[in-house]
Amino acid sequence: MVAAVALISIATHGQDAWVTISDPSVKTVKVSLESNPYFPPILIMGSDDRLNVNFDYLDYDVHYLRYSLQHCNADWRPSQLMESEYATGFNYADITDYEQSYGTFAHYYNYNLSLPNDDIAFTKSGNYVLRVYPQDDPDKTLFTARFAVSENTVRVYAGVTSRTDLDYNNESQQVSVDIENRNNVILDPYGELTIVVNQNMRTDNEAVVTRPTMVLGKKITYDHNQSLIFKAGNEYRRIETVSINTINMGVDRIEYFEPYYHATLLIDERRDNTQYLYDKTQNGRFTIRNSECDDSFVCADYVVTHFSLDTGGRMLNGGKIYLQGEFTEGLSPSTRMMKWDGATGMYLCDLLLKQGAYNYQYLWVPDGTTTGITGKIEGDKYQTVNEYLVRIYDHHIGARYDRLIGYAIINSGL
Repeated sequence: MVAAVALISIATHGQDAWVTISDPSVKTVKVSLESNPYFPPILIMGSDDRLNVNFDYLDYDVHYLRYSLQHCNADWRPSQLMESEYATGFNYADITDYEQSYGTFAHYYNYNLSLPNDDIAFTKSGNYVLRVYPQDDPDKTLFTARFAVSENTVRVYAGVTSRTDLDYNNESQQVSVDIENRNNVILDPYGELTIVVNQNMRTDNEAVVTRPTMVLGKKITYDHNQSLIFKAGNEYRRIETVSINTINMGVDRIEYFEPYYHATLLIDERRDNTQYLYDKTQNGRFTIRNSECDDSFVCADYVVTHFSLDTGGRMLNGGKIYLQGEFTEGLSPSTRMMKWDGATGMYLCDLLLKQGAYNYQYLWVPDGTTTGITGKIEGDKYQTVNEYLVRIYDHHIGARYDRLIGYAIINSGL
């Protein structure tokens, strides 16, 4: 057999999502740990945990698919390692675990793969990009998904506070990081480290720091760094479409118009001038679920979900409004953009989503920029519970790749 060798085009920090879908027939790509589906997709080398990748292909017929892996540096650009240096066996394999949907108006096949497996295992830490493509057309990319493999050879202690170097219990949250360089894994703390911090797995406001504030013995500190200050945002909004026969959370009505069910959501309003209200969320994630069947992966239907945002009856100039959540990662910017509707005086967006529970928020992106702002629509409340993922990369002099030597997950407001 001949392995696919098509190169993966990978953007720099903050310019691309964890999942990028190239074929519109691919839906609901979910990358998660077997041990905890609500954790970031980071495997620990040598552990028994596995990474699960689940997705649907909307069609009546089965498609025979294959996947391959690309090792990347901290900036998601391909490293200099050859395939044989970061993966055992062949660096490609067929996806053999798939099942046809049943009892649904949308016809699809659900696919699942787990890593590592009998075909592929990891021998190097760092960032990885999984590429899925048709067996008979290896140059055609259906989607790519990012994940990471960590050595956990250093201890990472991270903290977050609303008492920042910019404001005090107001609109921001500041992350600090301490690394315990046990066993002298890090040779030159000032020259070889890169730390990357994500807020709720977002990439548009990702922070990258390459120089510590202080090194004292085995302790490496990143503190009072304004690059690690994030706008606090607000708790994610929540909706559920787990049943088509009853009204769910955040739903105004459910109707059937051939060929799909349609869920019209309750009208959302701006929250920039409202008081903070705590709500336990999944930090932007989604969960597939049909409450009326046993196996939601193949019996959950697809529902045209209608979002609407009331901005006081007027169009906002100088930027665009986008839906943001784990479920929007694979969507193109035009698909997840809220569009002004003069007839209703509101911003609208319609998405075909699989039944389940979804977190989302509205981001304002000023013209000429690529970073979403929460304050314009959602408001920035210092009490907000946000999840911060801190990754520590090490690149020794003369090395050909960035090792992921440790990571930490912390939550603000708890």
